[in-house]
Order: sequence, then structure tokens, then C-alpha cells
Amino acid sequence: MITATDLGKDFGAQTLFQGASFQLNPGGRYGLVGANGSGKTTLLRMFAGQEEPSIGSVSRPRKLRLGILEQDHFRFEKLPIIEVVMMGHETLWQAMTEKDAILERADTDFDADRYAIVEDIVVSLDGYSFEARAGEILEGLGIPSEQHRQPLSTLSGGFKLRVLLARVLASDPDSLFLDEPTNHLDIVSIRWLEKFLLDYPGCAVVISHDHRFLNNVCTHILDVDYETVTLYTGNFTTFTKAKQQDRARKEAEIAKREKEIANHQAFVDRFRAKNTKARQAQSKVKQIEKLAIERLPRSSRRYPLFTFSQQRPSGKKVLEIEGVSKSFGSKKVLSGVDLNLRRGDRLAVIGPNGIGKSTLLKIIMGHLEVDAGTFEWGHQIFPGYFAQDHRELLADSQGTVESWLSAACPGQSVGWVRAQLARVLFSGDEVEKKVASLSGGEAARLIFARLAVDHPNVLILDEPTNHLDIEAIEALVKALKSYDGTLIFVAHDRWFVSHLASRILEITPDSLNDYPGTYDEYLANCGDDHLDVDAATLRAKRSNKKGRQSRNDRTGDAGEKQRAKRRKDLALRLEVVTAAVEKAESRVETIDTEFCRDGFFDQTPDKKVRALKSERTDLQSEIAKLMDEWEKIEADLAE
Repeated sequence: MITATDLGKDFGAQTLFQGASFQLNPGGRYGLVGANGSGKTTLLRMFAGQEEPSIGSVSRPRKLRLGILEQDHFRFEKLPIIEVVMMGHETLWQAMTEKDAILERADTDFDADRYAIVEDIVVSLDGYSFEARAGEILEGLGIPSEQHRQPLSTLSGGFKLRVLLARVLASDPDSLFLDEPTNHLDIVSIRWLEKFLLDYPGCAVVISHDHRFLNNVCTHILDVDYETVTLYTGNFTTFTKAKQQDRARKEAEIAKREKEIANHQAFVDRFRAKNTKARQAQSKVKQIEKLAIERLPRSSRRYPLFTFSQQRPSGKKVLEIEGVSKSFGSKKVLSGVDLNLRRGDRLAVIGPNGIGKSTLLKIIMGHLEVDAGTFEWGHQIFPGYFAQDHRELLADSQGTVESWLSAACPGQSVGWVRAQLARVLFSGDEVEKKVASLSGGEAARLIFARLAVDHPNVLILDEPTNHLDIEAIEALVKALKSYDGTLIFVAHDRWFVSHLASRILEITPDSLNDYPGTYDEYLANCGDDHLDVDAATLRAKRSNKKGRQSRNDRTGDAGEKQRAKRRKDLALRLEVVTAAVEKAESRVETIDTEFCRDGFFDQTPDKKVRALKSERTDLQSEIAKLMDEWEKIEADLAE
């Protein structure tokens, strides 16, 4: 249990939050949300005891074991990946290494008493299966077993951060503090992390800008806004509605009080000078004094105003790709890619990390050469590109934010340029910031300002949401919905994909699935949620196995292949449905056990009892639907 009492934090004259009191309990999964710079990471560091509040206190049990996601992979570069993960559980790792050291010198100096002590620690912490557990976590985060004994230095930066995340998860902490854990994760790994957190028995606090992740994981939301921290019950969608209702209620109360004061003041102004009404007027003055109006702090959330438009429409044929292949050394990432893009398409390219999504975008932008195949842009195409590592677009600039954007629109006045910058939240002295010193979110907003003034008729966006806060992501979705050009984008943010895509290109190790429809229609057609259910993991494993097979195995009758594929899809969906039924039935059994416990209804608040009854009803309904689907799949497989 972690308790915050009258918590406040100031930086100079700036107040981040004040008067915040709440309690974090075991089993709760708390999403920590707020605008960039509002104090989310500061608050997380306070929970961990890494930063002191300006006022108030945070109390934690003395022996509470904390799991904190750090970014310090540099000190582990030469160590085997599996050992980096296992070292996260300091008590167990120290006992295991000391035990090995005792055994190494057993022939000359065996300390039996000390050996018995460390052996008890290893056994009590389930140390003999620890390496296997650490390996499972690494595999869940997309790092295969054949790499586990390699040095950390062999991995790219994003995968090194996955190892640090695995290190925290393997440490078996009582409380988890995770700052943007989904950054650098692909869709399969995000889903695995969601499942891990759903099963995690301790208290978890997570900072994330991923709407779907917050909805799937969180039981509560901690909102850093209006110069305080407010605790809401429910997931992100529930929080959003509740917050809007709270604000509307407070504004209505203030409006009512202002109207009441105005009426009293009108009476005072009218009758103050009349002897017959002077006493009543004085009474009204006293009532006005008692009707104090509480100042509502301004929200720290700021929404940029992104706007994208075409300088002129493109031709009907936007892009034609034929037989494009690309390898890096012995690793083939793209093989025989064929794609025809038409004007107005909104193509989402999805698939696991390392599968070739960004490579495909770099090829069509001319940043990489193909090994085989061709691609051709259509007539009157003016593409605008947002790179995944978008700092490469700013790398050559030594100037300021204003000078960088001015160079993109020569002939425009200083006032016009500053107006464009203000739309993306650069105002006042902020326009004089050096481009090289910008944060990831600031750099992304600046590039979007450049795309706005370029007026491209094709937008190519590679992971555009990575460094944006929730407000900027929502603003970007709104702008892209209004954009009348052609859109090609890579994203792992499922909420983002579902709001924008009209066509899905899924890249797997051995094939392309080009589906002409929205993301929801794609899910309905494919029978599984590639970005959001257990099938993603199963499917990825099967795809990897299939990718290692020879292409010669894919010859044969097309009709038979289609039937075989359908049977495999049905079998996969059956596994997912079965697992979901078991999970739901297990939860119902847990609730029923609670109901049967002596004194439960006398000792439990009515609100919690009603919530459990409602949850049980929903679960029963879900089980019935799943069983109907299970029976249908069984019937289809029997045909």
C-alpha cells in the first residue's frame, strides 16, 4: 500500500500539483496520465522514493520491493542478456552467485553453514526455475531464446530497452513503476505485456499514451491536471467521461453562484440608498460575501492544431510496387512485395518489429535501394514523410525552431511562420529554441508543422505517435481524418489504426495480407485481432515456423491451400475462444467463492457487492457468447 498525503510539487514559480491525497493498493493497476511536462514522471519518482515532494508525504511499507523501469542499459553491455534480466532480482541473484562460488571452492574450503543459508534463499524464491521464467519473459517481449546468451551489446537500442523491461518484470516486485513501457514494443509484445500486468498481483503504476493499452490494463486512472492529482476508478474511457462530467458540474456550480451573486448585487445597487430597504440591502451584502467563488485552475493539457492539405490532387494511380525484395546481410526482410495504391487510400502497414514495415517506407521514399523489383510513383505525386527516427529529418539543422520552419517556406513573413508554429504549441520564446535541444514530442510537432506548409498529396508516416502525448495523438487523428490526400502509415497504436485505416497491409514472415477495408472489418474477416488478443502471440509463433519453410512447400492446388488456411485459422481461433472461456469461468468461480465466504455481505460495502454482481452478470453473458462461437467453430471444423 502506498499513501500520498497532501502531496505537492513546485519548480520555482511553477506549481505542478498540490493538495493531492490518495492511496494505491495491491492488485490495482493505475494509469498515470497528463500532458507532457505536467509532472507524471516526477510523481512516479516520488512513489519510488527517488524524489522528494515540495510539501506533503508519500508513505510506503519499509520492506516494499519496488520494480522501476530504468534506461541505463550502458552498464550491462558486455553481460549475457539472460543474466541482465536475472540480476534484476537482487536477493535471488546474489544467493545464486554466492552458492556457485561456494561450490567452486568446495574441494578446498567448503562453508557448509553458509551454503545451507543461501540454498534456503534459492529454494524459497524458486531459484531453480528462475532462468526459465526470465527466458519466458524475454520471449514474450520478442527476444528469441537463441539470443539469450549473447551480450546485450548485440541488440539494437529498442531491444536493449526491452531487456531492461524484462529485468524489472522478472524481479518479482511488490510494486511496479513503468514509464512508457510500450515504447519500442511491437503489437505482439504489447499484448504480452498487457496479459502480464493483468495477472500481476501487486500494485502497478504505468505512464502511457496508448489509449487501448490503458483501457485494457487499468483499474484506475491518476490524472495530473488542474494543478492537482485526481484518482478515478475505471479504465481510460471511463475516466475521460467522468472527468468531463466533473468539470461540467463544477462550472455549472460556479455559474449558478455567479448568477446568485449578480441577483443579490442588483438588489443592493437598487435599494441601498432607500431607508426602507437599507437593512435588506445590507443583508444581501453579507450574503454576497459568504458566496465565495472557487477559482478553477486552468488545464495543463494543450491540444496542437494540426492541419494537412494538398497543394493539388494526385492522379488516380498513386504508387505501384512490383516484386520488391530487400535483405540485410543474410536476413531477408521483404520478399516479392506487390502493391497498388490508389488515390484516397488510407493504408495501415502492420506486423511485428523487424518484419520490414519501416524498410518498405524507406524504399518508396528513396532512402534505401531495393535488391530486386521496382516501384513507381504516379502522376503529380508530392509525398510528405515522417520518419520513425524523425530526428534524422532535423539532423543537419543548427538553427532555431523558427529558422528551420522559415527555410521550408521562403517568402513568408515572420508573423506567418510564427502563426504556424503557434498552432503546434511553439509560442513566445519557444520559437527561439535550438532544434537540436528539442524533446521527442517537440521535434515531432515541428515536423508536422513542416508537413502542413508543404501541402503534400501523399503522407507517409512511420510510427508518428511514438513521442506524442495523448492530446497530440488525438489532435493528429482529427487532422488526418480531415486530410483529403492519400495516407500510408506504420503504427502499433491500435486506437490510432482503428480510427484512420481504410485498408490494411499485414506483413508476415512469408506473405502479405492486403485487406481492402477498415481495421474492424479486417478483424471480422480474419477472425482474430492481430493487435489485441492472445491469437497475436500464437499467430506470430506459427508464422515464424512457416517462414523457415521452403517456398516450394507452398505449391499445389489453390483451392486446397485456401481450405487448409481456413482450417488453421479456425483452429487458432478455437484456442483463443477456449482460453477466454476458461479465464471468464475462473473469474466467475472466484466471485462465487467470495460470495460464499462467511460474513462477506455484512463486511463488504454495498458498492463493491453491486460491482461484483454486475461483473458476474457480464461474465456469464460473455461466456454464453463465447460458447456459441466455440460450437460454431467446432461445427465448421467438422465439415
